[in-house]
Amino acid sequence: MIKSKLATKMMVGGTFLAVAAIPAMAVAQDAAVKVAVAPNVAIAKAVAAAVTMSIAAMSAGYAQSKIGAAAAGTLAERPEAGTNLIVITALTEIIVLMGFVIAFMINA
Repeated sequence: MIKSKLATKMMVGGTFLAVAAIPAMAVAQDAAVKVAVAPNVAIAKAVAAAVTMSIAAMSAGYAQSKIGAAAAGTLAERPEAGTNLIVITALTEIIVLMGFVIAFMINA
């Protein structure tokens, strides 16, 4: 019982830190550096960021569907493995977060 409460608090805390840190990193840019970019370069950067984000989201969705199906089967056989399965399922969200960060880096 203690392990499950601790794991839940750790997941909630980690999620909160990730949600708070990513916008802070995006805002913490040097305002003095403003470079004029040609319109075709700006469009290419926007398309690259969109492709990066969409591929990251689709791959995470695919991975989560496979892991979720396997986790449901494992949970039916071994209920005590529930916390580990939730953590493993949540790890696929890192793929989307990394795609989000890379999309910001492309558009910077």
